[in-house]
Amino acid sequence: MSSALATQPEPAPVAKSSQPRLPNNALPAGAGAILLLGPLAFGAVEPWSIFALEASAMLLLAVWAFRQWINRELNVSDNVLYRPMAAFFALVLVQWVFGASAYRHVTYSHLLLYAAYGMLAFVVTQTLRRSSQFEMLAKVFTGYGALVAAFAILQGLAPNGKLYWVWASEQGGSIYGPYVNHNHYAGLMEMLTPFPLVLATTHFTNGNRKIAVAGIAALMAASIFLSGSRGGMAAFVAQVVVLTVLLVRKSESSWKQPLMLGGFLAVVIVFLIWIGGNELTRRLISIHSEAREEINGGVRLAIDRDCLRMLIKKPFLGWGLGTFPIVYPEFRSFYTTFFVNQAHNDYLQLLVETGLAGFSIAVWFLVLVFRQAANKLNNWTETASGAITVAALLGCVGILVHSLLDFNLQIPANAALFYVLCAIAAGAPLQESQRRRVVRRRSLIAETSPEAAVS
Repeated sequence: MSSALATQPEPAPVAKSSQPRLPNNALPAGAGAILLLGPLAFGAVEPWSIFALEASAMLLLAVWAFRQWINRELNVSDNVLYRPMAAFFALVLVQWVFGASAYRHVTYSHLLLYAAYGMLAFVVTQTLRRSSQFEMLAKVFTGYGALVAAFAILQGLAPNGKLYWVWASEQGGSIYGPYVNHNHYAGLMEMLTPFPLVLATTHFTNGNRKIAVAGIAALMAASIFLSGSRGGMAAFVAQVVVLTVLLVRKSESSWKQPLMLGGFLAVVIVFLIWIGGNELTRRLISIHSEAREEINGGVRLAIDRDCLRMLIKKPFLGWGLGTFPIVYPEFRSFYTTFFVNQAHNDYLQLLVETGLAGFSIAVWFLVLVFRQAANKLNNWTETASGAITVAALLGCVGILVHSLLDFNLQIPANAALFYVLCAIAAGAPLQESQRRRVVRRRSLIAETSPEAAVS
């Protein structure tokens, strides 16, 4: 009886998935590109650039959702800021739907713009999760800030009254860098300068790299003063004070970080004396006389008083998001041939446009930002979460101080970056890689070894 040899059939090769896959850093890189291209487009204040910002944010969110769909999972990280953001969106929606706005079309346009800010903040907080991403973000912001600051200083030395020496501004202004208004350039640098500054005061750089990033930070900081923005100067001083307090309060802080900060400020001063010269000196001297003029009845103080009168008329829901330039002529108490399109105080403008309800939501938003950030400041010079939190927080502090005197949060490119920084500061701690933990442990051992040898 013959028997046949039974053979086990070979398993069929597993087919590779044909589903498209995005690199892990694709979405953060896309968000970063939107945030950094906005300032180059004159701050994204033109209709075409506003549309590009909104469309790009929607596309980015759609890509994130598509990635969730192809992975057959819904992985959403919570952020405490989502709740006040949703509340503010609902408030403006009520203004628009129920006719509480003085001009519904403008409120609808601003609603779309704020939705774009929210989309960008959402995508960044969902995809920025690892310490290596912080290092890449800090390097990109440092390189970008260095290029923009160098361009702005060069333009200031050889101006021709045109943006990029090519485009003439139809409404005039004080051009500096890619912005028509020097105050808005200063606002951008206030948010970017903390990144190289934090790199220089932490363990994420060493040796010549630490000196290089400190020099770039000095260049960027000096450009704030050279722009002539009084609000920018005050904001940067506030940032340095906060950073100094954070360095001094570190229980394990050595003398190296304060020394590095002092050296940085010395380089800034030398650079300002070299480039700024007499013109910068005159600008600094004029601050006192201009401040006294404002206190004695200047235009800004008159606008502030008019804003309070507007608030009394509609205290709860306000006049509608974005409607200030439309409603203000009715309440203006002084004669001028200029069109007052902003309140030059973001806090008062928010009160006027969204009332006490919107202002309360904004206070809630900022309280959450600072409270959540404070929980991540332990050992911030050694951890990626602490370092990125301090950098983002310093950028927010700069804009919040500057907003007392100007209207950076009415400039889409600056506002988008500000809200993303707030989301980063209030976000969950980053996942630190094993390699980064080993490097940090070795650096701490190297710092403490001389003390151990002495003891």
